[in-house]
Amino acid sequence: MTDGAALSTTGTQPRPHRLQDQTPLQVRQWRDLARLFTTTSCQLDKALHEQHGIGMSEFEILDRLAEADDCAARMQELADEVHLSQSALSRAVDRLEREGLVARASCSTDRRGVFVNITEDGRARWRDACPTQRAVLATTLSSETGAQTEPAATAATA
Repeated sequence: MTDGAALSTTGTQPRPHRLQDQTPLQVRQWRDLARLFTTTSCQLDKALHEQHGIGMSEFEILDRLAEADDCAARMQELADEVHLSQSALSRAVDRLEREGLVARASCSTDRRGVFVNITEDGRARWRDACPTQRAVLATTLSSETGAQTEPAATAATA
């Protein structure tokens, strides 16, 4: 190895060393945040599917509805809360509705508006899944956060 090059994984082509010191702080913070989100969401999805038969998006919908006034929300508000596109939200609500965990209702004041309500079965599933979600968050966030993501939080509030 010469001139700051390292062998590639195939051992035949040299590749330049990437010096993290040359990467701007905000880029490193963004990469750390993206890695943390990906790791956490994958672990949440896996644990929630295996233990409760719902994915992370479905849990987030149930979570928002359980905490909402009257345990209901308009589809558009829900899309904003769970950061899903309208079509992705619609598919997730369809899955939850087929399982009897939510119900849709038309808005009485706006025919175009659709409300989603959590059902008793949905509340029970949400209540059962909450400890799983909280445990995954506690494990992944406590082991992955600290000095590497603290500057990101500081930069975000500055």
